[in-house]
Amino acid sequence: MKNSIVFSFMLLLALGMHAQEEIEKALFELPDIIFQQIETKADYEACYELRIKQPIDHNDPSKGHFYQRAYLSHMGFDAPSVIVTNGYGRPSNNITELASLLGANQINVEHRYFLESVPEEMDYDYLNFVQVTADLHKINTIFRSIYDGPWVASGISKGGTTTIFYRYFYPDDVDVSVPYVAPVNLSDEDPRIYSFLDTIGSDQCRADIYAYQRDLLTNADEYKSLLKWFAKGKGLEFNYLSFDEAFEYAVLEYPFSFWQYGRDCSKIPSPDTDTETKLNYFLDIVGLQFFSDSDMKAYASHYYQSGTEMGYYGYETEDFEGLLKYLPMDPHPSAVFMPDKMVKPFDASLTTQVFEWTKEADNMIYINGALDTWSATAAPPSDQNNSLYYFLEGKHHATARIASMNSQEKNLLIGKLEEWLGIEIK
Repeated sequence: MKNSIVFSFMLLLALGMHAQEEIEKALFELPDIIFQQIETKADYEACYELRIKQPIDHNDPSKGHFYQRAYLSHMGFDAPSVIVTNGYGRPSNNITELASLLGANQINVEHRYFLESVPEEMDYDYLNFVQVTADLHKINTIFRSIYDGPWVASGISKGGTTTIFYRYFYPDDVDVSVPYVAPVNLSDEDPRIYSFLDTIGSDQCRADIYAYQRDLLTNADEYKSLLKWFAKGKGLEFNYLSFDEAFEYAVLEYPFSFWQYGRDCSKIPSPDTDTETKLNYFLDIVGLQFFSDSDMKAYASHYYQSGTEMGYYGYETEDFEGLLKYLPMDPHPSAVFMPDKMVKPFDASLTTQVFEWTKEADNMIYINGALDTWSATAAPPSDQNNSLYYFLEGKHHATARIASMNSQEKNLLIGKLEEWLGIEIK
């Protein structure tokens, strides 16, 4: 019995080593790939951190290149493959629920111009969806030479928006696209956000949100004198925005953040709540770091995309007449903070084309949370395609996932995946 167990263990070990040798041999033969083995995730044969050589300008490779970081989790050469289209940096590997569901290989791609996927000089002219999706197309082309199974693209939030635009530019790269909580904004101040915030939740909840904002602005001097100590303790600096501007932005941001993550209406502080509780709540929901120099730098590429072609949102000010001292009433303050305060016009032509294209695009599965502010600008359901649209009740930006679906919703999704991918999901 003991010898049998030892033999079985040695056999599994030998098979695992053989599988690793096979994938590494394949990786060695792929063009423009540098790889290094990393911790192997459960159920996978091997995992690797990749550096993929990408042109700065796919239309003119003579302009130089950079190395894009990605993570490969290898399941098998005949398995399905999921390409994860992150919208930001991807500092470590993680296995998505979709890859686990499908038993798929996964290529987890860091977005161009974030963290380690940057050229020596940040020329923002090459940060656009033409270049971003061409990065993904190159990766898909390279790995299709070793992975024969069906392909799926998926991303979350801004990464989900990338999933949609990737399918628009390269409709034949993948068989199915699954964008989660993904906006398709139509302007740099999409008014659908305002309509959502004016109607979501109960009348009482919206009244409580507004009362809390008014309290913060009415007693701003008292609150800011305490928040400055918090900011100092955290090492936050305010040069892009002044501290006073950052405070008012954070107050205006509060309803957006509240609904984006499905906060509890019963926890909103009343005007007679003690100051410490009010401020702790403020720091929990919005905080000041998002409007500090460190986050302006970290999200600079995001803001550039939002302000030039991806679209974003602004803040209504009409209800705060006389209370805003550092931000303009008109035009509305924008949530776009362009790198180095550069001035670039917003061009709605591409995002409008993609919005219209979604109405006819097949084999898409849109997963949104009904509470999530970003559901306001999600791709709208259409009867002109075979795609699935989920607006999950009671779910928000962080919980609108397959794992949180009820059995009927999940079975429908699995059935469509099996049909479109030609596989059986166990």
